[in-house]
Parts: sequence; C-alpha cells; structure tokens
Amino acid sequence: MIDRQDERVFAHDDGAGATAGLADRATAARSVRRIPDGAVDCHVHVFDPRRPFAAERTYTPGPATVADLTAFLRGLSLTRAVLVQPSVYGDDNRALVDALQALGPATARGVAVIDPDRVTDDGLRELARAGVTGVRVNLHTRGEDREKAAVDAVARTVRRVAPFDMAVQIYTELALVAALEETIAASPVPVVLDHFAGAQAEAGPAQPGFSAVLRLLDAGRAWVKLSAAYRAARDAPDYPSLAAIAHALIAANPDHLVWASDWPHTGGGAGRAARSPTDIEPFRTIDDAGALALLASWTHDDAVHRRILVDNPVRLFRF
Repeated sequence: MIDRQDERVFAHDDGAGATAGLADRATAARSVRRIPDGAVDCHVHVFDPRRPFAAERTYTPGPATVADLTAFLRGLSLTRAVLVQPSVYGDDNRALVDALQALGPATARGVAVIDPDRVTDDGLRELARAGVTGVRVNLHTRGEDREKAAVDAVARTVRRVAPFDMAVQIYTELALVAALEETIAASPVPVVLDHFAGAQAEAGPAQPGFSAVLRLLDAGRAWVKLSAAYRAARDAPDYPSLAAIAHALIAANPDHLVWASDWPHTGGGAGRAARSPTDIEPFRTIDDAGALALLASWTHDDAVHRRILVDNPVRLFRF
C-alpha cells in the first residue's frame, strides 16, 4: 500500500494551475474534505510502452507508467487503485499484469479484457493470481450497438467468469443498459457500470434508460462508478448539470457506488476521426482534485463519502 499518513486533508486554493506531468493533473479543489485512509481510485489505466498495442486499436496513447500512477495517487491522498485494461491492448493483459505485480496486492486490483470463447481456465486462474477480480466488456469500442449483440456479449462473459467469481464491468451507453437490465439482474456475479452508467447530464434523471439503472441499483443487482464526469457532462469544471444524476444514484443505493478518476484521461486533442490510430493522442487535462471535491459536494455525509471511497470498493474488488 502506498505510504501515507492517516486521513490527510487535500485542499488547494481556487485557481491553482496544474503543473507539468501526469502525476500533477489535479488542479483546483473547491472544498476541503478528509480523504479517508484506504481510499480507492476504482478506474485508472497504465500504458506501458514495453508492451505492444493491438494492431486494430482506435488510438495510440502516450506512456502512463506505474511510477506516474503512484505519484498521481499520492498527490490525491489515495492509497489504492483498480487498474482497468484499456482497449488499445485488446485482450493481451500482460501490461496490466506487469503493473499489478509492480504495485502489489496491498495497493492494486485489476479488471482484464478477455475473449470468453478463447480464454482458458488456466488463463483465468493466472489473472486471478495476479490480482484481477473483474473483466471488462467494452461495447463502445467493439461496435456492438445492437441490443441483441450487447446482451449476448455480456451473457457470454458472465457465464465464462462466474466460476472464478469475477465481476463484469460494462462500458456502454445508457440505451443499452436498459436493454441489458434482465441480463444484469440475473447475473450471479457483480455487474459494474462505468462512468455514471452512460448517463448524459444534460438529459437529466428522466432520460430514457436511467430508470433501469436506478432499479438495478435499488435491488442491489448492479454497481455504478461515479467516474469521468467529463464524459457525462460538458459544463466543466463544476459540472452543475451532473448533480441531479449523482444525487439520484446515491439515493438509490449508496452501498453500490464507487468513485474513480479515469486517469490518465484519454481522448485529448482533436477528435480521433481527424488523426491516424497510430498517431500519439494527448491526454486530457482534468482537475482530479476537483472531481474528488464534487463527490464530497454530492454526498454531504462523511459516512456515505467513506463508503464510496473505501468500504464499497473493498467489497467489490476484494482488497
């Protein structure tokens, strides 16, 4: 576990600028809130240039190393992280396993990407031994925008990993979450919905599909990551349009929510359609300290704040 004092206070003056480097993405926190000991960032990526990217990737990131991640976590007074396999590696999880081994079991867990039709039992056992406690189904990058294909992809993955007690993490848009409601509700393993479950802040809690998310949360059949506000809303840095979505999720079931930064924030610069997939894509500059301050503003309760940052991720990812 990253060495730190118990319950550091993280605060910055308004308007403080980000310094250079991946470890210093946090800019200006707008509130003071104690970060509890053992806090977990539940969605980060590591990009290790020593491991090859998939030929069919849609973008090429710059490096974001274990050392960069460790410094980033320290800067936010976070002690643990869940490393999520990014799409650029496909189902080659070697960079993920390398990072988990470097960080150690006290600090990190992993979410891998698998081909449920090709992965072997031995392969899943090796991932589990390395600290992988979940697998990700990325319905965005795989182009599976039809309901039947999405249901099939999730159901096959759930069946494959259920004997290994791995969670299934889904990255998709809200409309497909509604189509997946029955599949998620019937899953014998935890199902985690990335990035506010795909909700878009400007459409509010009444948007189609969001009621399915609330039903799944209320029944304890799904988990939601309060992560990557910049993917759900456009009104940075305070994202006032996102408050109603966040409050609805917290009211539905605060015991099935976790927080995450989405570091190092892929998708910067011009749109991907304007560049070759092999061109280096810059990372976005995101106020991660501000993202933590947003969580504090949404919870208004130290106990709920701690559950989302510590207790829930410990249960979900088995720290």
